[in-house]
Amino acid sequence: MKCTHSEGLKMANLSQNDELEGIPRRRGLLKGLGLGIAGTAALAAAGTAGLGFGVTPAHADAATDAEVFNFALNLEYLEAEYYLRAVTGNGIPASSGGTGAVTGGSLVPFENTAIAYLAQKIAVDELAHVNFIRSVLGASAVAEPAIDLVNSFTELAVAAGLIVSGQTFNPFGSEVDFLLGAYVFEDVGVTAYAGAAALLTPATIPYAASVLAVEAYHAGAIRQRLAEIGGSAATNQISALRQTLSGVGDNGLNYQNNMFNVTNVDSQGQAYRRTPQQVLSIVYGGGTSSGLFFPNGVNGAITSTAAA
Repeated sequence: MKCTHSEGLKMANLSQNDELEGIPRRRGLLKGLGLGIAGTAALAAAGTAGLGFGVTPAHADAATDAEVFNFALNLEYLEAEYYLRAVTGNGIPASSGGTGAVTGGSLVPFENTAIAYLAQKIAVDELAHVNFIRSVLGASAVAEPAIDLVNSFTELAVAAGLIVSGQTFNPFGSEVDFLLGAYVFEDVGVTAYAGAAALLTPATIPYAASVLAVEAYHAGAIRQRLAEIGGSAATNQISALRQTLSGVGDNGLNYQNNMFNVTNVDSQGQAYRRTPQQVLSIVYGGGTSSGLFFPNGVNGAITSTAAA
């Protein structure tokens, strides 16, 4: 039996809510946005060129810095593949390290212009992050690992209680399901970079912090969109699962009776922080060295949920 969670999260008057007029919907909308893999890659490259690092990109000189940035690169590969496939139908180009070892992902039938533009912007940013980190690491940058964007989401949705065993969850099937899929990633990325700050040398912290800020912008925007369509129940279930897997706090959209909880923070207003091992516990779905989104594990020095 096939079931998408959007059946329980109807977007009221969706087809009447486009914020820009004259842009055709669905794949025509994507064409109207000028979304293609080449165009998106060019935008991402332009964004990286404008970061102001000077002629030579910042380099991760310490061994620990390189290990942490390579760990982060695995997560950026995952996010970039998700968003690029949603808005272009294609994954990371070979020129940016794409290996083609990715299962699943397809154009999302966007109908709301604002959501389509948001997805496009995040895709550009995530590909820029891949390009930037690869430039920082140079020849030591890890290759893109095998990534599963099919079975992973169904397994996660069953574990979170969004669907029952025998049903499937496809985040590329509708705008609502796309937003829920994005919700899975964005908060995890924020906590990963926040936690990594303690592992980096002072010279590289500013660059990690800059990426962290962008991931937080993305997470807040995704949360806002889900809040607007009444997505509290689903986000609460996903957050509860992430907390169970990692042992670190995680709040859905109606935390403390606020139905628009667009920040995922603790009682002190601090973003939650996760160690690389705690992050892997989520993206591996509870596995030790592989699982869920990374069926063969991630690449680099940090690959296991076991304490270093």
